Amino acid sequence: MGGMSAPTLDAVTAALATVDAPEIRKPITELGMVEAVDIDDSGRVNTTILLTVPGCPMKDTITKNVTSAVQAVAGVTEVRVQLGVMSDEQRGALRSQLRGGAPEKEIPFARPDTLTRVYAVASGKGGVGKSSVTVNLAAAMAAEGLRVGVVDADIYGFSVPRMLGVEHQPTQVDDMILPPIAHEVKVISIGMFVPGNQPVVWRGPMLHRAVQQFLADVFWGDLDVLLLDLPPGTGDIAISIAQLLPNSELLVVTTPQQAAAEVAERAGSIALQTHQRLVGVIENMSWLELPDGTRQEIFGSGGGRAVAESLSRSIGAEVPLLGQIPLDTTLREGGDTGLPSVLGTPDSPGATALRGIARQLAHRGRGLAGRKLGITPTGR
Repeated sequence: MGGMSAPTLDAVTAALATVDAPEIRKPITELGMVEAVDIDDSGRVNTTILLTVPGCPMKDTITKNVTSAVQAVAGVTEVRVQLGVMSDEQRGALRSQLRGGAPEKEIPFARPDTLTRVYAVASGKGGVGKSSVTVNLAAAMAAEGLRVGVVDADIYGFSVPRMLGVEHQPTQVDDMILPPIAHEVKVISIGMFVPGNQPVVWRGPMLHRAVQQFLADVFWGDLDVLLLDLPPGTGDIAISIAQLLPNSELLVVTTPQQAAAEVAERAGSIALQTHQRLVGVIENMSWLELPDGTRQEIFGSGGGRAVAESLSRSIGAEVPLLGQIPLDTTLREGGDTGLPSVLGTPDSPGATALRGIARQLAHRGRGLAGRKLGITPTGR
């Protein structure tokens, strides 16, 4: 290396521009996180990187990524990374930059011109696999290249972080929350704010405020799809979501069992009162595929179709049965290990059905209802 000339500042800066802040997914150079770069004649590079908050959970990742990026520059012999912390002014500038100058506390998905599809996943009763469906749909859509976020709005029965294998807590930059990312899906859950495995004992107004914070205070960036895992039934949260996100659309999950289907109908018909669109019905635990190739219908059959037909009648528009997901141990295993089965065992029967449903949801056309088209009639 002795004969090589020292690297230029431009080359080192260009290398730093390839390093993204892990939670924001934008280059550290754009976010004002690179405070100083010092290069001496022997090719030693000292750089100071500012963390958004002290004790940032991603500091090791940032150090490692900066070191490997700068080391790759020709002429660099050694890299030293020092970490500092942003001042209040710098954090304020970062927040307004991320918000794109938009006023604070606005829910971006509630604006009429939003391009994000918002799907609220509902069920009439618990235990029908709604969270598993949400997590696998999110992972499958992200694998197709869409930018996906998941709000675990199931305040009492939160399970999404475990199912997606989220290991980090969200980072808080003053009053803005940066959601952790797992399998390219941004996730926020009440479980991330509750110590240990404690229950959440809250009444209606607190629930509403929590959901509002998840939507307004969390930096989601540009999303193609936002999935909300709702608590079962037609309670506070389902109504709050309809108020906070008027253009959200409902997905109803049921099992084939008639008793479950009747309850699921009620969850779907909330759309009549809240004026949300019903995207369709997903039937989970439809059958068990036996080794000899036959299907054993453990929970009976026809529940999903019955719900879809009944909701189509009451709403007066077609509500399709989007898919039937068989009972599949790989789905359960994926939920326990934090690797959704659409990624871990994509060809298993359950994952194949879920990938098919995800594809339908990802490729639905966007209507122009309620959108400004920016055209004006010419004066005649």
